[in-house]
Amino acid sequence: MSHAEAVDPNVPLEYSTEHGRLRIFGFWVFLGAEIVLFATLFTTYLIYLHHTAGGPTAKDLFDVKGFTIETFLLLTSSFTCGIATHELRRGNRGGLIVWLIITLLLGAGFVGMEINEFVDYVHQGATIQTSAFLSGFFILVGTHGCHVSLGILWMISVIIQVSKNGINSTTARKAFIVGIYWHFLDVVWVFIFTAVYLTGLVL
Repeated sequence: MSHAEAVDPNVPLEYSTEHGRLRIFGFWVFLGAEIVLFATLFTTYLIYLHHTAGGPTAKDLFDVKGFTIETFLLLTSSFTCGIATHELRRGNRGGLIVWLIITLLLGAGFVGMEINEFVDYVHQGATIQTSAFLSGFFILVGTHGCHVSLGILWMISVIIQVSKNGINSTTARKAFIVGIYWHFLDVVWVFIFTAVYLTGLVL
């Protein structure tokens, strides 16, 4: 099985085969569905922002230091993921693996802080059953956290495949797509940072 056939040196390796191009296009279509999903969750959250049923409000719960650190971790991971893609384009397997590992460690730090945040809220009596506001919050932010967790597992899988098989048209496509997915999650978090945390503290 050869992955190097008909490779145009002027075309990025992940786009060098029709199969790869179709897979990447299909992933963009998938992201379109993800946008619809998150748009629905954002809308639901904002509609019920002030429906606290006498429970804790956003101002009672949100910790600026906590969500700022989460934001720093995730946005930094987007930067390191970009460097990983750069190393992919250079054909540097070692560099690609190292930067993907750094990216997933930052992502793991983000997920750990988010879990800690949720546990802290529950200890304060703020659960998903407490109010419509908290239902919207936990579902929206939790859905994003689950996506990040899946992204970490996916990245681990890509790292293992690149370690075993090196950089070829297949592993390049997989590394490129997981990079797109990771940047997408970072963009969603920017919206969560703004629409959930900042808006919750101001309104």
